[in-house]
Amino acid sequence: MNLESKKTVINKSQKDFFEFLTNLNNFEQLMPENTDKFEVDGDSFIFSLKGMPEIRLVVKEKQEFNKIILGAASSKLSFSLTAIINEVTENSCEVQLLFDGEFNAMMAMMVKSPLQKFIDTLTKNAEKL
Repeated sequence: MNLESKKTVINKSQKDFFEFLTNLNNFEQLMPENTDKFEVDGDSFIFSLKGMPEIRLVVKEKQEFNKIILGAASSKLSFSLTAIINEVTENSCEVQLLFDGEFNAMMAMMVKSPLQKFIDTLTKNAEKL
């Protein structure tokens, strides 16, 4: 299952926003209001939203200044969340989040809408920075 956010312009340089995302503590600022838990542990963080199980995301790959890939730490769920960051001007960049997950048809039906809402919220909160 592939989902993507709309492309959003952020009032930070490409380098600054990349560095913002590589500091995993900053993801707490992007999380939805209904976040129950958020904890950073090295190159990963755990979060949970009200009524949802905890999810641990691990930094899988960084391409300096234009891409960060986070992946599921658990082998039970195979998915990644990729942030693509493109320079617009010296002081702004465009970001898009891409979600790629391997789910059976029933699971995909259940999680598609909440996941789309989640990645849309992350980009909307990034836009407010």
